[in-house]
Amino acid sequence: MSTSTPKYPPYIPAMPNFSLQGRLALVTGSTQGLGWAIASAYAAYGARVLINGRSSQRVEAAVQLLRERGHNAEGLVLDVADLDEQSDSYERVCAQHGTPDILVNNVGVRNRKLLAQASADEIARLIHVDLVAATNLSRLAAGAMVKAGNGGRIISITSIADRLARYGDAIYPIAKHGMVGLVRSLAVEFGQYEITSNGISPGTFATETNQELVQNPERSRIILGNNPLGRWADPAEICGAAVFLASSSASYVNGHVLVVDGGFSVAF
Repeated sequence: MSTSTPKYPPYIPAMPNFSLQGRLALVTGSTQGLGWAIASAYAAYGARVLINGRSSQRVEAAVQLLRERGHNAEGLVLDVADLDEQSDSYERVCAQHGTPDILVNNVGVRNRKLLAQASADEIARLIHVDLVAATNLSRLAAGAMVKAGNGGRIISITSIADRLARYGDAIYPIAKHGMVGLVRSLAVEFGQYEITSNGISPGTFATETNQELVQNPERSRIILGNNPLGRWADPAEICGAAVFLASSSASYVNGHVLVVDGGFSVAF
């Protein structure tokens, strides 16, 4: 019988570390909804947060609220759909605050229509805001991260529409399927610089923009009937996934889309 000592792998397991202390995070569309929940969580975990929106009043109010909670926050008034403004603003951000370590592409619009009923302008606008703007901002962010040489995290908020389609809502899935391509393309190109790219695919969240559905008993019943948990998600329930993907604990997660939908997309 052998009495030799077993050989174990030469690594020391460490406890997960979800701290974002010392990181700078830019979350687009972060004055409400999932963007606000994510920005608030990042601030609570120690990050300096750049709150983004088109309204200076709403941006200032969100920044003030985070500061009152003892967090470090600044404002960035920017319409991310304006690509020229994007470039100028990102350059100013890097000069004034340093290069963001974390970018969350959260801004998105929806136009629930059949494709046959949508105009060319409506199609172009939705894809521009939801996909083109995120792609360009990711290009700017990744370039700055490469130059800074400290790695980084790019997280794109997709939707369960990135893998599903619903009758009467044709354009949104086109853009969100494209965002999965963005996640993967960034992962392949910039992984060599320790810049990871991942996505979060939210399901039925009770955000401000979904209140019409939440408060409509018939439509809400149909939607939640397809969800194994049988309820709307609180926006705060996105935070665990967002903090994880931004943290050092996700250092080897790259090119993945994490689904947070209560099981909606696997039920049939």
